Amino acid sequence: MSRAPAQLPLGVGLRDDATFANFLSGANASLVDHLVHQLDNDGEPFLYLWGKPGVGRSHLLQAACHAASDRDRRALYLPLEELGHFPPLMLEEVERLDLVVIDDLERVIGRKRWEEALFHAFNRLRDAGKRLVIAAEAAPRQLPVRLPDLASRLTWGMTFQVQGLDDAQRLAALTLRARVRGMQLPDEVARYILHRGPRRLGELFAALEALDQASLSAQRKLTIPFVKQALGW
Repeated sequence: MSRAPAQLPLGVGLRDDATFANFLSGANASLVDHLVHQLDNDGEPFLYLWGKPGVGRSHLLQAACHAASDRDRRALYLPLEELGHFPPLMLEEVERLDLVVIDDLERVIGRKRWEEALFHAFNRLRDAGKRLVIAAEAAPRQLPVRLPDLASRLTWGMTFQVQGLDDAQRLAALTLRARVRGMQLPDEVARYILHRGPRRLGELFAALEALDQASLSAQRKLTIPFVKQALGW
């Protein structure tokens, strides 16, 4: 990367593997395309993503920050699940950045100070011609927003529901992640991991990372018996 995206002094960082190259688009191809091109001159200034946990919302948001960094743009990732218990001071002067990405919006909805700060940050970013991506578990109109002006702002721009993957796509995503990591993952082993492992992709990828480390440490190829031993299955 050209340089790291702007980071909070609170230590919130990005996962190195959260990139668009690591994301199997599936039914989300249009969403990914808009995220990839958001920083273009004709890109959409405001994107809103929603979907149930485990569909890849946070991965896409962090990938957008990595992509911004690759283009020498300044980006900030704000996961409110981790930061929502703080006052919204991190939203001050965000219009100096090129891209602001806010995750887990539902964590602060209903809190007056946060809603007002989000509303004013939205306006400043718009006036400065900067880009904003917000993600939550629910669509904008389904959130119990108390501040009418913020509720109105959340419906601006484009809204996408992040679609989950079927089993065939989950297998393809697992194989893709292994290939990007340089792992030799036989088809039968991949199918076993998918069948035996956790349903959420994030947890499935964490298991794959653990297997990668275990196979390197033991100098063993990935086989079903080795997977059972390494993961305690």
